Amino acid sequence: MTVKPEITELIEKLAVNRNLSDEELSVLIESEEATEPLGTAADKVRRRVYGDAVYLRGLIEMTNYCRNNCYYCGIRRGNTDAVRYRLTEEEIMECCREGYALGFRTFVLQGGEDLYFTDERMCKIVSDIRKTYPDVAITLSLGEKSRESYQKLFDAGANRYLLRHETADNDHYHKIHPAELSPENRKRCLFDLKEIGYQVGSGFMVGSPFQTTANLVADLRFLQQLDPDMIGIGPFIPHEKTPFADKKQGELELVLRMVSILRLMFPHALLPATTALGTIHPQGREMGLKAGANVVMPNLSPVSVRKLYDLYENKICTGEESAQCRGCLEMRVTNAGYHIVTDIGNVKRSEK
Repeated sequence: MTVKPEITELIEKLAVNRNLSDEELSVLIESEEATEPLGTAADKVRRRVYGDAVYLRGLIEMTNYCRNNCYYCGIRRGNTDAVRYRLTEEEIMECCREGYALGFRTFVLQGGEDLYFTDERMCKIVSDIRKTYPDVAITLSLGEKSRESYQKLFDAGANRYLLRHETADNDHYHKIHPAELSPENRKRCLFDLKEIGYQVGSGFMVGSPFQTTANLVADLRFLQQLDPDMIGIGPFIPHEKTPFADKKQGELELVLRMVSILRLMFPHALLPATTALGTIHPQGREMGLKAGANVVMPNLSPVSVRKLYDLYENKICTGEESAQCRGCLEMRVTNAGYHIVTDIGNVKRSEK
């Protein structure tokens, strides 16, 4: 595809200035012809900052209970057909033992907002992981909490927290969330986490119902305010047991353009090539890496529960043992032209 000179100029400008006007960003977001040259420019930046390294994060999906009822999520409270589970502390520690033996030095404990996992329970789990594996990074992704709770978990040994803002536009937020949730509280959580000292990850869905280009620009502007260490994005994928069952799935090329734009705007950021990308295209994760991503998250959860952590339909890798999952991803990363790194992979801020 021939690329118009004005598209090339915008990409070059973004690579140098790390910013464009809202109108210029909108052109790149909407331009199909920008996908490949954006990816080329983004890959140059990621190689300058991180080389060809791709960092492993061991994902432990510890509970699919959730008190929330978000309209897009398969483990929403209102999905009465969901088969619920919680991992015990012993099962979580076994996931860590297996992951550590496989070379993982970051564990990501992810779950719905499950009131069973009180501060006391979670602090004990975090503290036990920290004592057993002092050289790992402990990442939590457990939703919205009070500042006090975040502080307790930080003091117990957690040092990273992932909390996608999902959409920065207030009107759009309320179209995809129930009334009891608020964008103000979600953003408050993210700034609290930063102030406490966590390495913070945020992000958003691409192609979610009612989303406009202006909404995506607003997401980029919010991330400029937050300046996170990690940014996770992925396509919206409908789930049959949600109000959005009949909505259209997010488009692969739009996700890839957004990954590349994020790499150019945030050279230091750790950007995952998500499982959701691999779900909508067999080579989705490889394409994400080539578009500027530099993190992959193999699943360390017990195979018996992987199908139950059902945020969206047709999720991949639910039947693989942990070693298989790691081996498969390592092969995919190598074939894409990069290599797996097993250290904790801290953010590199020298590019600010």
